[in-house]
Amino acid sequence: MLNPQWLRTFSTLVELSNFTRTAERLDLTQAAVSQHVQRLEERLGLLLIRRPRQIELTPAGHALLAYCAEVTAADQRLQQQLSATDGEQGEVSLITPGSIGLALHHHLLDIQQDLPGLSIRHRFAPDADVLAAVLENRFDLGLATLKPADARLKVVRFAQEPLELVVPAGLAVNTWADLERLGFIDHPDGQAMAGRLLSRRFPGSPGAHRLPCRGFTNQISLILDPVARGLGFSVLPRYARLAFAQPERIQVIEGAPQVVDTLWLLHRAEWPLSARAQTVLQRLKPHFEPDALQPPG
Repeated sequence: MLNPQWLRTFSTLVELSNFTRTAERLDLTQAAVSQHVQRLEERLGLLLIRRPRQIELTPAGHALLAYCAEVTAADQRLQQQLSATDGEQGEVSLITPGSIGLALHHHLLDIQQDLPGLSIRHRFAPDADVLAAVLENRFDLGLATLKPADARLKVVRFAQEPLELVVPAGLAVNTWADLERLGFIDHPDGQAMAGRLLSRRFPGSPGAHRLPCRGFTNQISLILDPVARGLGFSVLPRYARLAFAQPERIQVIEGAPQVVDTLWLLHRAEWPLSARAQTVLQRLKPHFEPDALQPPG
């Protein structure tokens, strides 16, 4: 069996790509870091190619890194199983898309303030990463906008989230020409979301891809900043709009038909959720029931 300290040193070195920083993080000497890698290479063969300011993994190095991840996941599972009955102690990990993540953020902080024994780890990620993280047991819970069909997962409806057409406050936007004059503030899912909503609101229009683009950002919390400044409009999920800090500077253009996405809660089906994960879910769900969702405006 490989020494767990050697494995921790190796995975940290790969993460940081620097012997000095690895030694500092692990409270070791640089010589000790080099020695741990040497011991592993004596057992497994060449793991690293050392280049100036860079470390490149050999095939054996990649295999060992995957093994380190498996060991870490196994250790986490053991810790979770040993403390699974305590609903107010331990770590709960959650991975979600950005819009719902913004809405969850302050509720998660409230839960931690009420239950200081809980440590909540929350990451924003697209659907594909959410699915992989839950399947690989790197996160207890996930939320996704697409319902996965995988027997290893338990999937239940968590919330619904409409797409919204958001424009600067005080502007009358009634026609396609109004949108063309404003221009579109794009984001990674912007074209897809705009295409889905605007094709229904403005049938017969040239399509969202024909609108002039006035800006782009990949940070969901920043998408509405240029809209608030009058630089354009955007289409994004409602929870992202509700999290915007300056609601008086934007407005939602209501209309029919709506485009409403379902957010699906995922976790592994083969074992029960820990008591602490159930505690977090019980506290979150009332905030995302249909009558708790703030109407647009």
